[in-house]
Amino acid sequence: MDKQQFLDKTAEALRPFETANLMTTVQNLTLKQIFTHPAVLLCIAVVFFYGVIKKSKIVLLTLFALIGMIVILRYAMPAPGEQLSVKSLIPFVCGGLVIGGVIIYFSLIKSD
Repeated sequence: MDKQQFLDKTAEALRPFETANLMTTVQNLTLKQIFTHPAVLLCIAVVFFYGVIKKSKIVLLTLFALIGMIVILRYAMPAPGEQLSVKSLIPFVCGGLVIGGVIIYFSLIKSD
């Protein structure tokens, strides 16, 4: 196999990971599909148990922020073919403020 064939096969293998394909996939996913996927559940469980065992506030707040962002993005992303509107940005802004407020409260205000 020469270099060009290898590059062609690699490009073809990585084609599903293009930004447009990923955005289409994310827009068509439901929260049920995201949170019932075994890989997502395994990652969340591993990070959660690591945070609990190490009693790491940073790890648990990061996990909270990531799950919160997944939920917010699912509700804020417009349906395929629709334009982004102010109405769809309201949940994103409000959810971002809530997540930011919780992180600021637990990391800066509340002391151990």
